[in-house]
Amino acid sequence: MLDLSIKKCVPCDLKDLRPMTEEVANGLLRQVAGWNLVNEGGVLKLNRSMKVKSFTKGLELFQLIAGVAEAEGHHPDLHLVEWNNITIEIWTHAVDGLTENDFILATKINKLNMHHLLRRKLTD
Repeated sequence: MLDLSIKKCVPCDLKDLRPMTEEVANGLLRQVAGWNLVNEGGVLKLNRSMKVKSFTKGLELFQLIAGVAEAEGHHPDLHLVEWNNITIEIWTHAVDGLTENDFILATKINKLNMHHLLRRKLTD
């Protein structure tokens, strides 16, 4: 299996881009430690939650994620709830489900140096 972190997201306007099955998604989930597969009304999404040290550290984390998202041309939904609870949701809106792009982005987010922003060490 090719390392997703060295791949690049493809444009979401490709006519042959289709959402993957839950079976395929579960297979790729092994490559994105800390992420969960969720089904919201029939739409598969990747989800990850973290606690940051402060509200401003949460915004710093969003800036790090934004840099990766812009470079990949693929953008997650970012939520900062209360003052330190971060949730990241990734799915391909254009197909209303998951594509390999989502796993590529999750892998690249996992590689970010974010430990100084978090309340506790990330676990796999």
